[in-house]
Amino acid sequence: MNKIRKGDSVQIMRGKDAGKRGEVLAIIVKTDSKGNEKSKIVVKGINIVKRAQKPNPQLGIKGGLVEMEKAMDISNVMLVDPKTDKPTRVGFKTVDGKKVRFAKKSGEVIK
Repeated sequence: MNKIRKGDSVQIMRGKDAGKRGEVLAIIVKTDSKGNEKSKIVVKGINIVKRAQKPNPQLGIKGGLVEMEKAMDISNVMLVDPKTDKPTRVGFKTVDGKKVRFAKKSGEVIK
């Protein structure tokens, strides 16, 4: 069970976009040759890069410079607490026999 999931509101803590907030679009988990997981995260409107795109008439893609969100390391973001609206760490606890996430700052259960 991941601490950050698709659709969560997160705040960027490091890098050129530090302090900005956005919604998680995707989480990419890759495993290296030693079995360690390396997680990356794509946040809406954050870490925008420009890439050259080749035109493809069959798919209806125009060529030129395209702006897109690039994945960043998941350790560079923190979940925004729904109660205090501040970045917080995430913990797990059992409520009614189910494992749920909660914000460490306020103790609020995260849906």
